[in-house]
Amino acid sequence: MQKLLMLGGALILILVVLAYFGMGGAQRRILYPRPPVPPGEPRIPRGAEVVWLGPDANVEAWFMRPAAIDRTFPVVIFTHGNGELIDHWGQVFTRLSKSGVGVLLLEYPGYGRSGGKPSQSSITETIVAAYDFVIDQADVDPDAIVAYGRSLGGGAACALTTQRPVSALVLESTFTSVKAMAKRFGFPGSLVIDPFDNLEIVKSLDIPVLVLHGERDTLIPVSHGESLAAAAETTLVRMPCGHNDCPFAWPKVEAFMSEQGLLRH
Repeated sequence: MQKLLMLGGALILILVVLAYFGMGGAQRRILYPRPPVPPGEPRIPRGAEVVWLGPDANVEAWFMRPAAIDRTFPVVIFTHGNGELIDHWGQVFTRLSKSGVGVLLLEYPGYGRSGGKPSQSSITETIVAAYDFVIDQADVDPDAIVAYGRSLGGGAACALTTQRPVSALVLESTFTSVKAMAKRFGFPGSLVIDPFDNLEIVKSLDIPVLVLHGERDTLIPVSHGESLAAAAETTLVRMPCGHNDCPFAWPKVEAFMSEQGLLRH
């Protein structure tokens, strides 16, 4: 009987482990809904450099230097939402060159033309590699690197701040944590395998933080932005939009960078 009980206990443990990892796969399919790659050749912005980053050098990024500049320049490392690709942002960010700002648009592992699989760990490794690439460029100002994340990208941007010395952080339409989002939809937070606990990271930061959030966001409620802004001891910038219909926030980001002395006109 004792052996049967031990076998039964072991079987339950195995079933729990299998269920946990099974849910892990389902979680990542939900958290990282990779969109289809646009047909044809990628619309790489004029003058952008295509670089391949990460431990296996198989994650795509586009590095856009500002036009006609004769001094070192600040760089924004931008990470997009979970249902997007860098292809969706290339033409949008071309306007930064007029502000004397460089930008690195970073893809996620397994997204678009990139290899690998998306996870908190692989995304963190990739954005750290992106930072290391940027900081290694002779024409980049190492004291003016801004991590800018939208939605899921806020998790990547926050993760970077724990690994490298960024100058400022911008969070747009970002959640406090995946656990908080999971609980909102009735899923136990304790089973979340990629928690992206942005709130705890922001609480520990000693750098300028800009938090932007749509007032009508029904996917990630504005209360998440309020909590992040409170943790950063700053004022939430409310935008008259939802989650995916917000206008490009560059004017607000540019003003923030200027206030923090990160722009040199």
